Amino acid sequence: MKLTDISPAIALTPLDGRYHAQTADLVEYLSEPALNRERMRVEVEWMILLANGFEANGNQPIVEGVKPFTEAEIAFLRAIPENFGAEGIAAHAAHEAVTHHDVKAVEYYIDDQLDKAPETLGADTQLPNIKTLVHFACTSEDINNLSTARCVKDAMEQVWLPNFEAIIDHLAAKAEEYQDKAMLSLTHGQPATPTTLGKELAVYVYRLNRQLKHLKAQEYLGKINGATGTFGAHLAALPNVDWVAVSREFVTNRMGLTWNPLTTQIESHDWQAELYSTVAHANRIMHNLCVDVWMYISRGVFAQVPVKGATGSSTMPHKVNPIRFENAEANFELSCSLLDTLAATLVESRWQRDLTDSTTQRNIGSALGYSLLALNNLMGGLKSIHPNDIVIARELDENWEVLGEPIQTAMRACELKGLPGMEKPYEKVKELMRGHEISQKDVESFIDSLAFDEETAAYLKALTPATYTGVADRLVAFDR
Repeated sequence: MKLTDISPAIALTPLDGRYHAQTADLVEYLSEPALNRERMRVEVEWMILLANGFEANGNQPIVEGVKPFTEAEIAFLRAIPENFGAEGIAAHAAHEAVTHHDVKAVEYYIDDQLDKAPETLGADTQLPNIKTLVHFACTSEDINNLSTARCVKDAMEQVWLPNFEAIIDHLAAKAEEYQDKAMLSLTHGQPATPTTLGKELAVYVYRLNRQLKHLKAQEYLGKINGATGTFGAHLAALPNVDWVAVSREFVTNRMGLTWNPLTTQIESHDWQAELYSTVAHANRIMHNLCVDVWMYISRGVFAQVPVKGATGSSTMPHKVNPIRFENAEANFELSCSLLDTLAATLVESRWQRDLTDSTTQRNIGSALGYSLLALNNLMGGLKSIHPNDIVIARELDENWEVLGEPIQTAMRACELKGLPGMEKPYEKVKELMRGHEISQKDVESFIDSLAFDEETAAYLKALTPATYTGVADRLVAFDR
């Protein structure tokens, strides 16, 4: 049995196979049929604008010889992409098999639907007779750039961003919940100034929120200006029309995008490079979070909630592997590799046009799909962990040497105030603390051996590793 003989076809990539359920929402916006459906939306909205005009031109037809569409005709046209399903996908594919051109196949598909208009609208409808208006004065890239921008915009706003914001909201809630939970820090892997678990999570909330602001302010650009961006064909057909104004109206108000007035044949894709770079940056921050949490689990600071019936290891039944974080790490890396390639490749085009962008953009769904899969696994992992209070308390109690920092800093302040015996504070604390196991008694004895003023001595002796967290709890408020 050859696997290629099995029907329906077996998915080649895990996004459409093993992980399909977790990434399927992107199919609505970034699959090939989704792109073709959006192309149809662009084509019919262009027809409607050309036939019915817009407010600035008095809502008069832009193209001579075309009557304004009736409300019923407009509804019929807009239903073409909305009804594009399995049958339509097959019909489009049949056209493309002949044309070897996907956008031309879209044009012919719309022509087919216009022929059916009398069945719904009656014999008086003009739609079968205005096929020439389909793709009027357009180059394929006029349709493609608008369709791609709208597909990506919708995929970001409807799928990726809600999942990303859910991660931020979850982390923010946990940061607030654990804002007072003291925890030993490790700098360079060595015990260091204590912090709180909430403050450490808030660091990620702050970092991710900065990227969220960039993403919410992201522009999605579009153009409709002909084969080399000059409106040459438009003017040849209708020289008295203000095609620049028509273009601006269509891109801005009909397509909901930012109008790009200066392009070659292609929209320059700079907005895409900006977007993918920001998503990749967010991916890398979350990758850092995955690694940190993985190490916290390894250290015992976080405990995992076992999933009933799940196998952690095929030979070691006691294990609960942090697989959700490992899966997220790997898929963030895959996403970044594709996003980096998209950002680097799409900003270049040979002179007025080449087709490297065409095949490259077909991987936008994969790039965001791997990120979406990682977001899904990261959220699952975050929901399956909780602080291990026993381990956290033990780590703090076993590392009294971390109080060397506040003691020597207080000694510096006392030396500046003129108290005796406070010289060389760093060196004195270093001699006591470095390379030794230090107990609470050792710390108190050292404090008593120095000429601290009464208030400072009382403050230092009251410190423990669990209370030496500065204003970490208050800093959580800045995570937004």
